[in-house]
Amino acid sequence: MSTYLVFGATGNVGRRVAERLAWGGAAVRATSRTPLRAELPHGIEVITPDLEAPGALDDVDAAFLMWPFHSAEPASPIVDALKRGVRRVVFMTGGDARPGLAPEEQPTPVARWHATVERLIERSGMEWTVLSPSTFMANTLWWREQIQAGDTVRGAFGSLETVPIHEDDVAAVAVHALTGAGHAGRRYTLTGPEALTQAEQVRVIGEAIGRTLRWQELSPAEERARLLADPGFPDGFVEELLAGYATMAAAPPPAPTSTVEEITGAPATPLSAWADERAADFGGLSR
Repeated sequence: MSTYLVFGATGNVGRRVAERLAWGGAAVRATSRTPLRAELPHGIEVITPDLEAPGALDDVDAAFLMWPFHSAEPASPIVDALKRGVRRVVFMTGGDARPGLAPEEQPTPVARWHATVERLIERSGMEWTVLSPSTFMANTLWWREQIQAGDTVRGAFGSLETVPIHEDDVAAVAVHALTGAGHAGRRYTLTGPEALTQAEQVRVIGEAIGRTLRWQELSPAEERARLLADPGFPDGFVEELLAGYATMAAAPPPAPTSTVEEITGAPATPLSAWADERAADFGGLSR
């Protein structure tokens, strides 16, 4: 039986891809930097991300690849290893990488990394599908400590609109692309069902936990200082995040796509449902 290789299997999307494949009866080999702490369902083989290790790619027919690195430097050896035996790869891109633009033409460093990986995959000779999801709903967990501490969320760009997507919807599309026909050479833009500002997202979370939450707008300089003072936020990502927000704020407002429903047959999940599921993370009761 063919094996599916899942990168980043302890992450927001990779874990759900591995679980969905395993629940469907597939053989799954998942990568984790800490295999002993992966806590994946019984029957999933967990390995380190070293593709040169003996047996790492044995019987692997298709791979789900996401990009956890803050550089495109590891891309060539990873793609070279995959193309020696893997027939199909589904790559979850990010960083708002724009299709049709060369890596050096992309608007941000993160977009350039992802575009570089995309180009290597597209030229590899493998069947490929690129998933380009909008902002993950799980990104709202950045506000968790503020919400647990009070009713005000402080941040910059509160009027910035995104179309947040449930991580499981991305995983559902990924599994269809990994296991089904008709997805080779396709790039899918995946979104949730509604555009929401950051301030509106805070309001939706408040409704899920039974509290009235409000957004307090900070200037970019104030937000930079707040993030740099946060020991849980990587200092090296602060400027990239603020620059990305500024770029997004200057662009036309995003619009929802129907791609999730077209591929999976089920409508994309609204933030309100995700917030109900994760209410306990914000100090509420999960429904």
